[in-house]
Amino acid sequence: MSNYRRLYTSGACYFFTVITHQRKKIFSEHKNIAVLRRAFQTIKERQPFEIDAIVILPDHIHCLWQLPPGDDDYSGRWREIKKNVTRQISNRRNKRNEGDVWQRRFWEHQIRNEQDWQKHMDYIHYNPVKHGYVTQPSQWPYSSFEKWVRMGAYEAHWGVSHMPVNIKDIDVE
Repeated sequence: MSNYRRLYTSGACYFFTVITHQRKKIFSEHKNIAVLRRAFQTIKERQPFEIDAIVILPDHIHCLWQLPPGDDDYSGRWREIKKNVTRQISNRRNKRNEGDVWQRRFWEHQIRNEQDWQKHMDYIHYNPVKHGYVTQPSQWPYSSFEKWVRMGAYEAHWGVSHMPVNIKDIDVE
């Protein structure tokens, strides 16, 4: 068993990777993406946090969250989001009474500074291209990329010709 320890810092920003059970392509169906979006909305109403960036791919999600001051409970939020989605998508349970929608854990990284934030933001938005679903980030509909283009943070053609240099060393799948 792993001795992995999570870092909990009140009000911090975190990057997450959450993977579906056995990499099933659950989020290739629009109805399941809608379930996930509603789960995020429901949990955000109960336990507020900001989603700086997100990409939903068929078998995993990447996102950047900003927690409110005085709050470090990202694990509780993920538990509730995963439970909410699982209850709506699947009735199947294993011996531990766990659903078959998500891998048991998730990966997190606490953002250290502005450069680290930008690196993970770029990774999130380039991810559909990396996996070969599209040839440019603006083609992927389940991403916050277009929001950031409208805000002026990216050009619409960003990531078209090559992988951004600052994300070549990230491997969080």
